[in-house]
Amino acid sequence: MARKVFMAGALALSLLVTGCVAGTSSEGAAVADDQPFEGEVEFWTINLKKNYSDFITGLIDDYRKQHPKVTVNWVDVPGQESATKLLAAVASGDVPDAVNISSLDLGRFAPSLSPLEDYFKPADLADFQPNLVEPLRIDGKLYAVPWYNGGAPVAMYRRSVLEKAGADLGKPPTSYDEALALADSVHDKTEVYGMNSIPDHNALRYYGIKLLSDDKKSAAFNTPEAVAILEKFKKSYDAKGIAPGAVSKDIRNLPQTLENGQIAFKATANAAELLNIQKNAPEVYEDLVVTPPVRMSTGGFLLLAQQAFSIPKASRHKKAAAEFIKFFTNGANQLAFCKIVPIYPSTVSSTKDPFFSGSDGDDPMSVARSVIVKGLPELEYTPIGTAKDSELGELLSEEVRAYLTGTKSAKEALDTAEKRWNDALAS
Repeated sequence: MARKVFMAGALALSLLVTGCVAGTSSEGAAVADDQPFEGEVEFWTINLKKNYSDFITGLIDDYRKQHPKVTVNWVDVPGQESATKLLAAVASGDVPDAVNISSLDLGRFAPSLSPLEDYFKPADLADFQPNLVEPLRIDGKLYAVPWYNGGAPVAMYRRSVLEKAGADLGKPPTSYDEALALADSVHDKTEVYGMNSIPDHNALRYYGIKLLSDDKKSAAFNTPEAVAILEKFKKSYDAKGIAPGAVSKDIRNLPQTLENGQIAFKATANAAELLNIQKNAPEVYEDLVVTPPVRMSTGGFLLLAQQAFSIPKASRHKKAAAEFIKFFTNGANQLAFCKIVPIYPSTVSSTKDPFFSGSDGDDPMSVARSVIVKGLPELEYTPIGTAKDSELGELLSEEVRAYLTGTKSAKEALDTAEKRWNDALAS
């Protein structure tokens, strides 16, 4: 009886996917003995074979050397089919034994996942950053273990523009309020747009605005404090401290970016953006100064999502799945993966390697790596926490755009967003 292990490989850093592929039906079969180091492991990935075949094959070979009675069959599948296949697998009861799932989808799939306490003891979790493990608990039960993430955000500043504006790059903004003030000053003195942030649900979290009621059945963000935050951003948007294209719905292709040289800085950014800038705008890359980002009202850094591994309830090989997950996510293997893909580990031991702890001067990517690793213990993963997080986020953003472009007042925008959230949550 095959033991299916499914791993997702959505390695375009800002795109964190989740999914699985259903395998051969086990309906009517006798329950198999769950021996963790014997039998066949059918190991599924998403979009890894083209670029990372040697790495994955090497890990499989290492695992088989340690456990010669295990046969691993690796199959790579298209990423665009992953979520629907996980839903189909859960519906059919024919599930993989381990599934890589984005933390954004954990709440959605938790009812079909197995609590992991029986398979991951405290010693098995000891090397993971505690702040990355705890958010994967729901009602006190652990439904996933961390794998990789995009790291803490960083801030990026164009030295030539900021110096022209008279800004002190040794004292970068530590809050969104300071970033807005700097953005307005930059445009006033240089006519370069400051930044391209809008007060979406993530920005509201930086200010400590609670998004949902405790029972997660209704919106909680429609407060006088939230109105005041929107008004701060609108003032900056009107003054061109925030670029006009920031209201574009296509957030992956904003008209004004660091890459095209039309904004001066980003107060919070994924370090993956540095790779695109380095490749497509080397002159901008050489002009960048990377610093810690603005902080949340709690003092920490916002983590938007992380990749994790879960085991479906219907799995008949939970021990086998757990043992493979432990191997695949151990510190040494996470470090090796991070060395070939610009991602960041969930294991403390990985960050102690010179690859992360060393420094190569003021090269933006090297500085970013150091900033990110130092920030990992301060990451706060605080999702909206529903099965509709992405939908809810966009509903609020639509109303914020309407306010920034002058078609609604701040209160009208929040009133409408509140109703749309409540309607979505009730459906």
